[in-house]
Formats: sequence, structure tokens, C-alpha cells
Amino acid sequence: MVFFLALQTCLLLVRSGAALADSVQSKEPQVSGVEGGSVTFSCSYNTTDFSGVYLYWYRQSPNRAPQHILRRGTKVYAAYSENADFAQERFSSQAAENSTVLNITALELADTAVYLCALQRAQ
Repeated sequence: MVFFLALQTCLLLVRSGAALADSVQSKEPQVSGVEGGSVTFSCSYNTTDFSGVYLYWYRQSPNRAPQHILRRGTKVYAAYSENADFAQERFSSQAAENSTVLNITALELADTAVYLCALQRAQ
């Protein structure tokens, strides 16, 4: 069975006065996979915060609120990473200087959703 997953991007600014130069951009707007297979989503980001940021992945199924998948810290915050309970086995993420990826393995029909990546300044 083939199913489609879509990636949208959003930006989270949690502090008033945060620089508006921070941005997140998806690299591929739609990804397809087969049950039991795997997919990878990619987001690039720009920030003026040189000490590091938190990168988040969420998914939103039809008629549902976004569901937190995981968080990855970058640079000095690299040790501050966590996965939601349901995402411990099949979901993983890596963060590079200006990009992040989300890997999903052993795809299930329930993984069909809009996937969102977001950035938060770690300060």
C-alpha cells in the first residue's frame, strides 16, 4: 500500500523581541512511502543565535491537533534531546549546522499526516 506524507514548516518564537531573521524551510513538500518502508523529511533553518537552537518535529493527522514527536538541540544544546513515548523506536532525527532530518522506519498507515518542523531559540 502506498501512502503520502506532507511536510509543512512553521516557526516558533517563544520570547518577545526574538530576532525575526530566524526561519525554517522544508526541502521537500511531499514524501511518499510504502507500509513497512522508511522515509526521511528534511528542513533547513537560519538563525542569528550562534549558541544553538532547539529543533522540533510534530505531526498533524486529519482533524487532529499537532502531536509532538521529538526535540533536538544543536551546538551547546546538543545533549538536550528527547522523543515522545510513541516515537522511541521508529522516529529519529539528526541536526546539522543549518538543517535537520526526521527519519521514520517501519511505516504504518497511521503515519499518514502533515509533518511540521519548528525552531525555538534555546535561551
